Amino acid sequence: MINIALPKGRLGEKVYKLFAASGYEFPEILDNNRKLIFENQELNLRCFWVKPFDVPVYVERGAADIGAAGKDILLERNPDVYELLDLKTGFCRMAVAAKNDFVDDPEKVLRVATEFPNISQNYYSSLGREIDIITLRGSLELAPVLGLSDVIVDIVETGTTLKQNNLKVLNFITDLSARLIANKSAYKFKSEKINEIIRRLNP
Repeated sequence: MINIALPKGRLGEKVYKLFAASGYEFPEILDNNRKLIFENQELNLRCFWVKPFDVPVYVERGAADIGAAGKDILLERNPDVYELLDLKTGFCRMAVAAKNDFVDDPEKVLRVATEFPNISQNYYSSLGREIDIITLRGSLELAPVLGLSDVIVDIVETGTTLKQNNLKVLNFITDLSARLIANKSAYKFKSEKINEIIRRLNP
C-alpha cells in the first residue's frame, strides 16, 4: 500500500485532478462528506487530506510514503525528504510587499511580518539586512497598514489583495509551485511503485 498525503484546499484539489487524470482515482473523494482517508484497493493506494503545512511532517515521519506540498512550505520547513517532481500546478510567488508610499531606510531595523520566518530570514540574511520578524497567521496585509510592520513577506498570486489594501510588491523572492515529495526510506523500499507514479504524473 502506498500512502499519499494531499493538502486540503484548492491546491489539494488541483493535485488530486492530476492524480485522477493519471489513472489514480479515489471516487469517494468527490462525494460531499467529511472523510479524510480514501482507499483504492485495486491500485493498492491510500490517500488522505491534511493541512498543507503538515504534509512534509507526515512524509518525513513515514505516515505517508509520498505527498504533495507547496515549494513555500518545503523552503520554510526544510524537511528531510526527497523532492521528486515539480507538479506544475499551484503557481505563485513569494514576495516582499509594503505600503505604496513606503521608503526603506537601510539604517533602521526592518520590521517584517510574515507566515514564513525562515524564508524571510534567509532572504534578508543574503542581503545583509537586519530585520525584526513578526510571525503572524493570516491577514498579513493589515500589518503595514496598521503600522505593525514595515513590510510583509507573503505568497502573491494575482496581487489583487495587495492593491485593494494600498500595498505594492517591492521584490519577488522566488517562484513557487506544488512538488511531489517522498519519505526517504519509503522511496528506497517502494521505488518501483513510486517511480511508476512519477512517470504517470510526468508523461
